[in-house]
Amino acid sequence: MRTGIIGTKIGNSSFFNEDGSVTPITIIKVDDCVVSQIKTKEKDGYNAIQLASIENNLKISNVKKPQRKIFTSINSKPKKVIKEFRVLEENLLEIGAILNVSHFQKDQIVDVTGVSIGKGFQGSMKRHNFKGGRASHGVSVSHRAHGSTGNSQDPGRVFKGKKMAGHMGAKKVTKQNLKIISVDQDNKLISIMGSVPGKKNTVVLIKDAIKKS
Repeated sequence: MRTGIIGTKIGNSSFFNEDGSVTPITIIKVDDCVVSQIKTKEKDGYNAIQLASIENNLKISNVKKPQRKIFTSINSKPKKVIKEFRVLEENLLEIGAILNVSHFQKDQIVDVTGVSIGKGFQGSMKRHNFKGGRASHGVSVSHRAHGSTGNSQDPGRVFKGKKMAGHMGAKKVTKQNLKIISVDQDNKLISIMGSVPGKKNTVVLIKDAIKKS
C-alpha cells in the first residue's frame, strides 16, 4: 500500500480515443506534494505519510504554531492542504521528498476521495430514490411523501438511520476503481475516466485502488 497524492478538481471534459469514440473524463491538477511528516509503528502505533500541497498566500508568521513547525522543518512555504495516508512500512518516504503526477501512470486503477456537492434539504424521493405515492385513486397531498416511518405501539418509535427527508450531499465520498486515461507531466494534470466527487476547484485525494491491483 503506497501513499496517495493531493489534487484539485479542475472540471469535466471529453477524451477522443484513436477509434473515434469519446470517453467522459475528469481533469485533476496535482501540485507538488511534499512529505511533511512520517508516522511509524514504533512511535505512533501505525505507519503513515503526511503530505502538504497547494500553495497558500499566507506568510509563515501568520500560520498557526503547529503547522508553522511543519513547514519550517521542510523549508517550504505554507501549504493550504495537509493530509495523511496510511502506508506499509517498506513504502515510507523521507521528510522533504516531493511527489507529483508521475506517482501514477496511464491505465492505472485508482480510488478518488472528495466531498460531494451539497444539495441542501431534499425530500425522500430525491435523497433516497423513493418511488413516491400513486398519482390518483384517492391519494391527496401525499404524492411525494415517504409514507409510514415505523410500527405501532411496539416499538413505538422511529429507528435511527431511517431513510427520510433531510440534508443531502456535502459528505466525504470515495469513488472506487476509476481508470487513469492520461498523465500530463508538463501541465501537472491527470485525466480520470468518469466522474469524481465534488465540485470544481475542490480538493480530492487520489490513491491506489484497494480492490484492484
